[in-house]
Amino acid sequence: MRLTDFWARLEEAFGAAYARSIAADHSFAGLGDRTINKAIADGIDTATIWRAVVAAYPDRVPSRLH
Repeated sequence: MRLTDFWARLEEAFGAAYARSIAADHSFAGLGDRTINKAIADGIDTATIWRAVVAAYPDRVPSRLH
């Protein structure tokens, strides 16, 4: 998944402002307790990051975005 696609999905699921907040402030167990921003900086594949987001917010992410 391209980085631009990742951000588009995150913003569609959470709204632009909240998506950026989640990316900066929420540590995901599926990412080794990293934030999204840290995982991206560490070179974690965006598809892996997206799966961690879906796992953490299964009711928030529409199934069409899985």
